[in-house]
Amino acid sequence: MQLTKKQISNFQEMIYKHYKQSGRTFSWRETNNPYHIFVSEVMLQQTQTSRVAKKYEEFILRFPDFTSLAKTSLYKVLEVWQGLGYNRRAKFLHQSAQIITSKYANIIPKNEKILKTLPGIGAATASSILAFAFNIPTVFVETNIRVVFLHLFLNNKENVHDTEILSLVSQTLDKTSARLWYYALTDYGAMLKSKRINPIHKSKSYNKQSKFSGSDRQIRGAIIRLLIQNETQTITQTCHFLKETLNAEPLRTQKIIQTLIQEKLITKKIEPKTDNQHIKI
Repeated sequence: MQLTKKQISNFQEMIYKHYKQSGRTFSWRETNNPYHIFVSEVMLQQTQTSRVAKKYEEFILRFPDFTSLAKTSLYKVLEVWQGLGYNRRAKFLHQSAQIITSKYANIIPKNEKILKTLPGIGAATASSILAFAFNIPTVFVETNIRVVFLHLFLNNKENVHDTEILSLVSQTLDKTSARLWYYALTDYGAMLKSKRINPIHKSKSYNKQSKFSGSDRQIRGAIIRLLIQNETQTITQTCHFLKETLNAEPLRTQKIIQTLIQEKLITKKIEPKTDNQHIKI
């Protein structure tokens, strides 16, 4: 879809008008510190802003820069991360900090290709970091942005591919003020969703999230929380605890533990005398 100059002008005017009247305020929007913005963008992956807002300031206070984050242990990172879910993101953030301190002298590379080589950083996150941290007019799409364009420009279509949305994002982007534009654009999408206007099912990339209760995600999170509270547990103790609290079958818990070990979120050690298998972060 090719937009006219008038369409683009009217669209930008509408988005900025709403932002001026009803724009949201978040701590990560009150800073130009690239590290702080990097942290916020990783936290915002698959997580609502309301949950991130509660955790972001605590995380920044505990780890104020890449150096402090890189030098700490994964255990301490996960300890602060609790409540955000998807714990692999915390591990990826920790690893990224170590790479940025050792390879890039504590400076985030202003290069999308390089950013995408960092653990857990995909194309959308790399572009959003460049836009928000450095005001670089990159083109990306996330949930709220999808909602805006699906509702206003593609409402009569189904199974819309992101490439079509990205074309519209590119055409309408305010290249003189990318940071402010994306703040305004995402806030407009959040407003639409608050009014129960959410055509996200029209997106080809849409996948309805599975129920959390009883899911592997719930069990994974419970294992991490248990190890943060107790530092070390035997696999038998862990399986028993999750059977009691979540009614998780021991065999299922054991498989999830093995996956966490493979992902290097936790480690396993066998006691020589007892053959007990202990796990820890």
